[in-house]
Amino acid sequence: MADEHVPEAVEPFTIGPTWRRGPEGRFILPEFTLGWHALAWTATYLQHYAGAPWRYTAEQARLTLWWYAMDPAANRFLWRDGVIQRLKGWGKDPLIATWAAFEFVGPCRFGGIADEGNEWGVPAGQPLGVQHPAAWVQIAAVSQDQTRNTMTLFPSILTKRAIEEYRIDLGKEIIYADRGRARIEAVTSSPRALEGGRPTFVSLGETHHWVESNQGHEMAAVIERNATKSADGQSRTLANTNAYEPGEDSVAERTREAFESAAAGRAVDTGLFYDSLEAPAEAKLTEEWIIPTLKAVRGDSVWLDLERLKASILDVRNPPSRSRRFWFNQIVAAEDAYLAPYEWDACRTEGIGLEQGDEVVLFFDGSKSDDATGLVACRMSDGFVKTLGVWQRPANWPDERPWRVPRQEVDGVVDSAFATWRPLAFFADPGSGFDESDGERYWDGFIDSWAQRYGKRLKLKAVSGGVSRHAVMWDMRDPRRQQVFTEAVDRMYRDVLERQLAHDGHKVLRQHVANARRRTNRWGYTIGKEHRESARKVDLAVCAIGARMLRRMVLNSTVWAKRTSARGKGRVVVLR
Repeated sequence: MADEHVPEAVEPFTIGPTWRRGPEGRFILPEFTLGWHALAWTATYLQHYAGAPWRYTAEQARLTLWWYAMDPAANRFLWRDGVIQRLKGWGKDPLIATWAAFEFVGPCRFGGIADEGNEWGVPAGQPLGVQHPAAWVQIAAVSQDQTRNTMTLFPSILTKRAIEEYRIDLGKEIIYADRGRARIEAVTSSPRALEGGRPTFVSLGETHHWVESNQGHEMAAVIERNATKSADGQSRTLANTNAYEPGEDSVAERTREAFESAAAGRAVDTGLFYDSLEAPAEAKLTEEWIIPTLKAVRGDSVWLDLERLKASILDVRNPPSRSRRFWFNQIVAAEDAYLAPYEWDACRTEGIGLEQGDEVVLFFDGSKSDDATGLVACRMSDGFVKTLGVWQRPANWPDERPWRVPRQEVDGVVDSAFATWRPLAFFADPGSGFDESDGERYWDGFIDSWAQRYGKRLKLKAVSGGVSRHAVMWDMRDPRRQQVFTEAVDRMYRDVLERQLAHDGHKVLRQHVANARRRTNRWGYTIGKEHRESARKVDLAVCAIGARMLRRMVLNSTVWAKRTSARGKGRVVVLR
């Protein structure tokens, strides 16, 4: 039976400046880029096959312009390193081979500004390049087979003119030019052998395969150090990858997480160019969805046989997770993951948010330093989830300096929430950290203060009876609360899969949801980190689950039932 909800054209999920459009719908191009000279040079000195000048697709040309974008004030590249993530067969190796050839003997460094009518046809006012005096290009991978994919392209893409003018000596492992002053080499040796080099450009191939067991992490670290100490400070590295498998801790996974941390404001933006074209969250592995989705994620790689790919995806011998990674370019969740990123993304709602005066519930998860502290609101009317704040140790915080969650700042956000919206309930888990100054738990005093300030306004108390009753304190170490929360974990999972949840797309919350792993207990399963010492936090996911849980508790409470009943009789009860 046909899926009635399949759109005629699928809109892909995109990352990177290559995909930005202006008000008129046209792609935005960088204002100042050496890429125009790169396009002209590659068309002159490279070829598709004998006699056919090299021509990029429109997508590849935009990538070239953005990768070589420059700061007009300093005449330096905007990007320090980069990643291109695409589906298998897109053509990453040929594209990177052309850039490597440009870095090898082409005018790849700033040399001046183009005048009107220059010999290269570069637009006036744009950079013109000069050849690097001692180019050293490395094609790096963790296996010789991976480097061979790129190295075998150079004899075919370099024209006879290029070979003669630049005096290129073609070799299988090392290619020299200008009597040895420039070289391209394949690199698969040990990290120690790489240490100390000063390459001018490095291609890191298939970084989803670079893991601890094959020394991929150390290789990446050595390559980064070598590029950093380049004489002109303009040496760069460029990785290419398919969608990685979460949980393998590959270089590709670490790089994507670093990019998302910078995008979320948790880490400093160090100039990472990341470009990816992925299937949207709602895309399904069904006959009706496959072809429209493949057309969206292939970009300009029209040479891909979509019917052949469709047959592979529908082949029951191929796991769905593998098809999503290889052909939809989607980062699929680990086996024990709570939710896949694309499943969470499908619930993101654009253009809506909390309005002043909305009735909400708040859930707070506290920590002292190691874990994150978060505050999430959930609107009573429709269950919309909004992140109000998250505090965790910055990624670049020095180890020798202790970091603590800024409690006064958190307190201010709580005050602002009560001033802006109408919280009907506010639960706070204090965590287990202690304050060195008084020996009390780090958050106990603040949670007591919140109860004193706002307890009378809350219609549902965290602890309603007995001598230990408290309007806000909801300590999740209590087994009874663990059981309630466990039920909430499964309920939110089902709500996400059934698209019964809407959220604001907060980037750190997305990270924490993606980090969350299923952990079984006596009542079912809850969520936790991948392991106790993991730096991948999940606390904001806990807050989102807790806020949704709290909303249901209010909806099922006697206070809500009485209000609903009163409204049915024509009376209006105003909760303040």
